Amino acid sequence: MIKNIKTLKAEMIILIQQYKLAFIGAGSMAEAILSGLLQQEKLPSQNIYVTNRQNEDRLFELKEKYGVQISSSNEQVLAEADIVILAMKPAGIKSAIDSIRPFTTERQLMISVLAGITTDYISYLLGDKTPVIRVMPNTSAAVGSSATIISPGKYVNDEQLTVTESLFQAVGLVRQVKEEDVDSVTAIAGSGPAYIYYLIEAMFHSLKELHLESQLGEELILQTIQGTIDVLKSTDQTPAELYQNVKSPGGTTEAGLNVLENNHFQEIMINCIKQAANRSKEITKELSTIPENILT
Repeated sequence: MIKNIKTLKAEMIILIQQYKLAFIGAGSMAEAILSGLLQQEKLPSQNIYVTNRQNEDRLFELKEKYGVQISSSNEQVLAEADIVILAMKPAGIKSAIDSIRPFTTERQLMISVLAGITTDYISYLLGDKTPVIRVMPNTSAAVGSSATIISPGKYVNDEQLTVTESLFQAVGLVRQVKEEDVDSVTAIAGSGPAYIYYLIEAMFHSLKELHLESQLGEELILQTIQGTIDVLKSTDQTPAELYQNVKSPGGTTEAGLNVLENNHFQEIMINCIKQAANRSKEITKELSTIPENILT
């Protein structure tokens, strides 16, 4: 008898909770992911291991805050790890892989959250057929609201892909894309939160200009943004239709929108995203070039 979907999901949860997960790198993205995983009870803290190259104070901070296992020894952290999340600085990928390669095996799943680093390049550095999945969450993973893209490398099987999807569903929306599209999607999903924060910062600054009390104004701004998102998710109307609904001839909204239109706000935003995508492609070329004599 074919198992129903609920049974399969329950079995997957039990299976994943038995995995041991090792973070190589202890920066803000690593913390965002492990925080989300623990908040969603995807893994027990005793099954999460964290190491970094030098900053022991940072490791003790994560241990104190989340109860995870820490070590400055790559060998110790990787000894029993089923999944390894590469979360160091992208520019240090080669030296980082050199330091962990003696302790990794092809039975482990490598998940990279490094901008500009391709799965083929990681496979090249490892020198074997270890399965590698490229994952690009954003920092909203810390509160379970990430927009995460995943792209499997050539040695990844269906089960490993399913496990990765399930892990990152604990920290938000997950969508699979072709690896050649990762740089473009990163400009939206990866960098996108910074654009929104930048906009909100400007709205906060306007409160002083309007002589409004900051706490009240900030609450109203955040609720307005949340309400806007809720409407977008619940309607088939386009953003253009929605702001036209708000705008009335000669009214306050039209006066504000005219300023944005006259200053080419949408064009600026499009160029912002395009520049981020171009930079992502440049970083990929800079950091993930495989020598031609190695390519087959």
